[in-house]
Amino acid sequence: MYQRILVPIDGSSTASRGLDEAIQLAKLTGGRLRLLHVIDELSFALAMDAYAGYAGTWLEELRTNAAKLLQAGQARAAAAGVEADTVLLDRFKGAVHDQVIAEAEACKAELIVIGTHGRRGIGRWVMGSSAEHILRMSPVPVLLVRAPESASAEHERFTLPVGVLASA
Repeated sequence: MYQRILVPIDGSSTASRGLDEAIQLAKLTGGRLRLLHVIDELSFALAMDAYAGYAGTWLEELRTNAAKLLQAGQARAAAAGVEADTVLLDRFKGAVHDQVIAEAEACKAELIVIGTHGRRGIGRWVMGSSAEHILRMSPVPVLLVRAPESASAEHERFTLPVGVLASA
């Protein structure tokens, strides 16, 4: 059960919490993780604002940071005795949620584990919800791991408890 687990990570505390849950689950099932980071148009646009330099420099900076993030996640898994490989998608081919779904299909994932803020109302409308899109479109079950209470106190919270498993 759940031998191939896809874990999208973005450096946020919610993604870190999702990774922790995925590591625990992989330890229980003897499974392995595939850690995924997507550099999308929004990331690139924000980098242009954050870094002074040429476009090539911005993208390289994003790639460097993503590689460090993926390596750190892989090291956390290894420290827990869980095998993990990493994938960096930086092709700007569609929305993050579409790329996550495509990767789940390509690697034959049996489960996707996602950390989420659980925003509702205007926050979800303004920011969108990649987790919600993945949950709705996924060909495999999705485990949504909500942010800890203290981290999400400023946001409206999703009504499902931490670790709710939804099947597509």
